[in-house]
Amino acid sequence: MIVFAWVVFYASRSLVQGLLLTLEQHISSFLGTLGATNMGNSCICRDDSGTEDNAESQHQQTENSILPAAENRSHLRDPVRPPRRGRGPHEPRRKKQNVDCLVLDTLAVIRTLVDKRETETDTETERQRQRKIQRDKGRKRIYGCVTGLISSDQEPPYSMITLHEMAETDEGWLEVVQSLIRVIPLEDPLGPAVITLLLDECPLPTKDALQKLTEILNLNGAVACQDASHPAKHRNTTAVLGCLAEKLAGPASISLLSPGILEYLLQSLNFQSHPTVMLFALIALEKFAQTSENKMTISKSCISDRLVMLESWTENSDYLKRQVGFCAQWSLDNLFLKEGRQFTYEKVNLTNIRAMLNSNDVSEYLKISPHGLEARCDASSFESVRCTFCVDSGVWYYEVTVITSGVMQIGWATKDSKFLNHEGYGIGDDEYSCAYDGCRQLIWYNARSKPHSHPCWKEGDTIGFLLDLQEKQMIFCLNGSQLPSEKQVFTSAVSGFFAAASFMSYQQCEFNFGAKPFKYPPSIKFSTFNDYAFLSPEEKIILPRHRRLALLKQVSIRENCCSLCCDEVADTELKPCGHSDLCMDCALQLETCPLCRQEIVSRVRQISHIS
Repeated sequence: MIVFAWVVFYASRSLVQGLLLTLEQHISSFLGTLGATNMGNSCICRDDSGTEDNAESQHQQTENSILPAAENRSHLRDPVRPPRRGRGPHEPRRKKQNVDCLVLDTLAVIRTLVDKRETETDTETERQRQRKIQRDKGRKRIYGCVTGLISSDQEPPYSMITLHEMAETDEGWLEVVQSLIRVIPLEDPLGPAVITLLLDECPLPTKDALQKLTEILNLNGAVACQDASHPAKHRNTTAVLGCLAEKLAGPASISLLSPGILEYLLQSLNFQSHPTVMLFALIALEKFAQTSENKMTISKSCISDRLVMLESWTENSDYLKRQVGFCAQWSLDNLFLKEGRQFTYEKVNLTNIRAMLNSNDVSEYLKISPHGLEARCDASSFESVRCTFCVDSGVWYYEVTVITSGVMQIGWATKDSKFLNHEGYGIGDDEYSCAYDGCRQLIWYNARSKPHSHPCWKEGDTIGFLLDLQEKQMIFCLNGSQLPSEKQVFTSAVSGFFAAASFMSYQQCEFNFGAKPFKYPPSIKFSTFNDYAFLSPEEKIILPRHRRLALLKQVSIRENCCSLCCDEVADTELKPCGHSDLCMDCALQLETCPLCRQEIVSRVRQISHIS
């Protein structure tokens, strides 16, 4: 009887387990099908029509039917986790048409990539510390951080990781590049920046891949005149060429600038082309000119004659044409010089301007107009700039006109703010600054963001920035519409504020510090920088790059001076890396060593250097 009871018990349990196993397999199969067809921004629309892929799939299904349910579920792809590098035996081969889906997914999700940190528990703090260690040792590449789009503690989107993996082979790289040209829409303000973002993180193309790309594109002057009514393809092509020119150097860049591509870019500067095609063709030529031999080749094409005509668009009411004019004028002053032409800084009227953007406080990648009130970034880094005037008390106001509608973080920074252009840190990314982002509709403080109620900004919009140091508040306005005041920054800083901005790739805006009437002045009494600031005639001059470099060559620098400020004695050693080419003032402003990027634990002043 006891034996019979045990037999019945085990038979019943086996029956139940069998039913549960069957149920789990059906649920697992259903979820896998649902995930493949409804993965949102993380989807990969695979085409499994190939005979080899079908055979692999059938073989894998046969193997999976033998596995227990729990083990079978472990083979399902988690749609939010990055895929493994390479293609496993169970994974179908990615097809060309899938690349378009991935590119559009990346474009759709990129504007939502903001820092969503939770309250820092001990576990979260430890996790962030480990991530920082990984970044400093180079084991984790920060995708897109150079553009300020993705925070350093945030995983990049699944679609972007997949595209970068595909680009590890020549065939995959070519598919990604062709898809970027084919599908990025003309009207999306983040389109060119996403092209730069994706290509900048992809492996450098091989010589064979570049040769194949030039054969596929087959560019020449006649191609530039084709599809004039559909400029998206040409805009994307010129953006891709500019990005490649920036990534490559020396012989690779020289070989890429073939006679056909040079003719294509020059023909794209004609007035018959769409202004956005003209803009990115000009930017591509600028980036090709970073290689001296290419610069000589481009200059021989009489490009300066074309640019002189485009320079007249610098004050055009069409904001696309205004960008073309700005870049044409900057190129004439800095790259493609025209004999007999007077430099813009020599003829611009600066009499009424007493406050401007500080050209000595930025990297070479940020373009600042000769009158010092307009700035533009065409590099892949996240460039920042502050104005020349600092305020410690009172109520102050300035305005910014948006020339481009992409990602910029504009607001207030202090003397203690740290800007790391190649790591994506700008205004609002530390505790000493606060910024307004009208593209992603966010307010930034201490690298954290919160949404605001304003609509997305557009070209021609006016942003107002009010700083009330009496009430300790900042107020941001869009075309006169005011947001609630921001007060977080005053927990860390109460004085030493500058107007400041950070620019993503291909962004531009114009500042008004009071040299001309404001469009939307606040109702309360305020002061303007232009009323109280002072600049000598020499301080107002923004020299072209080649003249600034010529002056620097004449400056005598001591052998033991700080490698950053070139002023104080290099008397400080960084621990634990041991580098000692800095003064203490510069070392205190850094979190990582500028030479090896290792985290600075301590700074030791060397007694032997103290006089």
